[in-house]
Amino acid sequence: MGGKLKTAVLGATGYSGLELTRLLARHPRIEAPLLLRRSAEAVIEIETETTSNAHAGGIQQLAGNGVSNGNGHSPAQPFSWSALQKHGAELLFLATPHAVSRELVPEAITRGLRIIDLSGAWRLKHEQHRAIYNFKDADAHAAAKLDERAVYGLPELNADQIPSAALVANPGCYATSVILALAPLLSAQIVDRERGIISDSKSGVSGAGKEPTARTHFVSVADNFSAYAVFGHRHTGEILEQLALNSGELTFTPHLLPIPRGILSTIYVQLEEQTTPEEIESCFRDFYKDRKFVRIFPASSLPEIQFSVHTNYCDLGFCLAPDGRRLIVVSCLDNLLKGAAGQAVQNMNLMYDWDETEGLQ
Repeated sequence: MGGKLKTAVLGATGYSGLELTRLLARHPRIEAPLLLRRSAEAVIEIETETTSNAHAGGIQQLAGNGVSNGNGHSPAQPFSWSALQKHGAELLFLATPHAVSRELVPEAITRGLRIIDLSGAWRLKHEQHRAIYNFKDADAHAAAKLDERAVYGLPELNADQIPSAALVANPGCYATSVILALAPLLSAQIVDRERGIISDSKSGVSGAGKEPTARTHFVSVADNFSAYAVFGHRHTGEILEQLALNSGELTFTPHLLPIPRGILSTIYVQLEEQTTPEEIESCFRDFYKDRKFVRIFPASSLPEIQFSVHTNYCDLGFCLAPDGRRLIVVSCLDNLLKGAAGQAVQNMNLMYDWDETEGLQ
């Protein structure tokens, strides 16, 4: 492909959208992205290094990267198809609410755009899992066809499908942490699925999005720790579908941590047969031997959120009980990077046959 790729971002004012804009602005193979907005907001607030920890944490100023006007703000145009056409956009990133992405993608596809959607609009194949979003499709038949065409954008599992995809559904942050932790074990068929799998997952507040709610106000989050959406979180369906589990085999409980960003999932499984730590470690290392953004820790050495925050890595560690049958896996990642914007750039690199790490290290 000659020249630099022309991209556009709709929804760059959110936490994930800001991170995505920052990554795209420094990517060597694309032009400065066209930034689009849905609301009456005229600018995108860009956090400086001195204020980054007060919000999503570590979102750096974009000055000098071709998208800042030099005073900490970057202009965003109102969304229109004509603006995309004038820019010559080839790839559109949607960092928008689920219903908005569901509405826009069919038109975008007919206009010849390739899409990476960071919402949950196109992640799910099964209607019973998609029902939680309560989508009202203007053309149900066209939407169903796109549901089938959409590729679940988890490179560690679907790298062979992503390059040719017109529509990539970026995975959820919790789902990424759990799927990457369990996929090697389930692929090796060493998990006693009848005894159930438990995922106790915890996320920083930025995972809830930028819009303030009673639950995410400082006075609710600070000095607190709480479970939410028990037996009803939207990412549960992704985990079940991608790992070919049924609902009775997984108990997934998300929690809200009083930190800006990061996810830690502690996952409990029973094994079919007595196993050694060396065999478990080999299972993980063999499965991810060619994957650049999964780091495997040695047996009984566990990852922490601080190791993966501000990176696109998912860190995996485990402890095996002395009986060789009870296994605990710990999975850590940055919900705004490997759980959102970083993974979107990783998918873009695969779509255009670039090195998977470009713009991410």
